[in-house]
Amino acid sequence: MESDTQQTTTLAARTVISVDAMGGDRGPAAVVAGIAKSATKNPDIRFILHGPEDQLKKLVARRRVLTGRCEIRHAEDVVSMHDKPSQVMRHGKKTSMWSAIESVRSGEAEACVSCGNTGALMAVSMIRLRKLPGVNRPAIACLWPSRNPGGFNVMLDVGADIRADEQDLLQYALMGASYARNGLDLPHPRIGLLNVGTEEHKGRAELKLAHDLIDRAAETNDYAFVGFVEGGDIPSKKVDVIVTDGFTGNVALKTAEGTAGLISELLRAAFKFSPLSRIAAMLAYTSLRRLKKRIDPRRVNGGVFLGLNGTVVKSHGSADSTGVSSAVKLAFQLAQSGFAERLAARVASASVPRQDAPQNDEESESDK
Repeated sequence: MESDTQQTTTLAARTVISVDAMGGDRGPAAVVAGIAKSATKNPDIRFILHGPEDQLKKLVARRRVLTGRCEIRHAEDVVSMHDKPSQVMRHGKKTSMWSAIESVRSGEAEACVSCGNTGALMAVSMIRLRKLPGVNRPAIACLWPSRNPGGFNVMLDVGADIRADEQDLLQYALMGASYARNGLDLPHPRIGLLNVGTEEHKGRAELKLAHDLIDRAAETNDYAFVGFVEGGDIPSKKVDVIVTDGFTGNVALKTAEGTAGLISELLRAAFKFSPLSRIAAMLAYTSLRRLKKRIDPRRVNGGVFLGLNGTVVKSHGSADSTGVSSAVKLAFQLAQSGFAERLAARVASASVPRQDAPQNDEESESDK
């Protein structure tokens, strides 16, 4: 077993991902199994794992592939799914979530992955990592299965903040374009603004204003603006990035997840309906497996917090080892591409002064 000093030196020589081992529905065993999968596939990845040391040592010891590649940081407390963000901000300094974010803040890790409480994770990330200069509201970006050749579109915001004015939506477009370039390898992504129709006269006032802002910024920021898109265009091949406010995005995301679950149940029921349908299921087995893999939400598990001084990936709370491994893979890819630095440069170069910021806002102008 390596000494602490030797282990830290080894970690520093590789891409290090800080992982919150607690907070997920399946407990730390699923998280450790997930990072072990990632370690098996990628020899250049190392981990700092946060949680109760005694418990994590036993789980890590069972995974030979993690020997010398996983440093454990003791954190005695856990953020539950029921904890309010305000409670975590006041009393959460000893939690695994707080400790995982601190490793990114201190520069020990390039990115953080957590399955924990989304609201608390965003609150801690904003306080400890701080917002990028020029960013008013950070956003959560998710990958959405689509008809595009790469198989996915980016949508943001999907729940970081229910509010967004026209300048926030412009920033989402800039951040989404940067994510598409670095996460999906799309040099000139196509941006669409989600609305109730594609006609320019439709929608709320802030959407019409955002339409013009995003359109004007397209040429200098190396993306193509396709204009307004509708809900049916989210999985289409006409767009690469869908921009919307967090309320609308979260409703769309949860609706899609629920619909996918319903279709899966109906298909299983249909193929079990009669002996003939069971035979049909056997004949279609290969195609059904291909479809299941294509739309498996675990393959795209991980919402990225955009607009912060550091990369944070929020894994689904119910993620199993495959889901955790997918979130770690995404964090690793973004860290390898220098995504955080590129995003900061992009936002800084296109920052728009806020003319209508309220004077009594909770944050000072220097924080925006």
